[in-house]
Amino acid sequence: MSAGPSSAAGSSIAAVDLFWIPLGAGGVGFIRMNGRIYEAIKARSERRAPLPLYHTALEVHLPEGRFIIENAWPSPDGDTASRGVVAEGPVYDRRIARFRVFRYEVRRWENGVIPDAGEAVGGPQGLSNDQGTARRLFDVVPSVPVMLWGRDELGTGEMWNSNSVISWLLARAGLAPHRLQPPAGGRAPGWNAGIVAAGSDVE
Repeated sequence: MSAGPSSAAGSSIAAVDLFWIPLGAGGVGFIRMNGRIYEAIKARSERRAPLPLYHTALEVHLPEGRFIIENAWPSPDGDTASRGVVAEGPVYDRRIARFRVFRYEVRRWENGVIPDAGEAVGGPQGLSNDQGTARRLFDVVPSVPVMLWGRDELGTGEMWNSNSVISWLLARAGLAPHRLQPPAGGRAPGWNAGIVAAGSDVE
């Protein structure tokens, strides 16, 4: 299922909604398998049981329209304008980022879709109905740092990924991502990396 209109649709009221989506939901087997392998290794090193993993995306409503803000990998084709891509970053190694399969996209997609939004636990979580906040978030998307996906360049103890992009954006918009938690019993790897980056000089 794709993300449908939220409570702000059809009006000029602004909104920022956050989706907590189980990693690999919607039949994305490759992502689900890799997530399980990663979490099994991480859990073993930390001497704990594996936990469900989540990735995140945003839906922003402004008077001029509805926008999906998310991070996606791999980049499917060169028609980035059709998906509202405002930035691309390298995956695993900058030297191979010339190949599209090793690049991720940061999207600010008007009337876009989140393919697995219907799997989001609890549905969209409303974070703000303040137009100024929604506008700040919208405006800052092209400035997100395109750190190396899957690596810990900032020394935060976790890799940079899609969750890092979302938490960075929320921090820069003043929405206090450090107060947000994934659904009970789950983890959102990379979340803290984005918060750290937002508080540093990384751009």
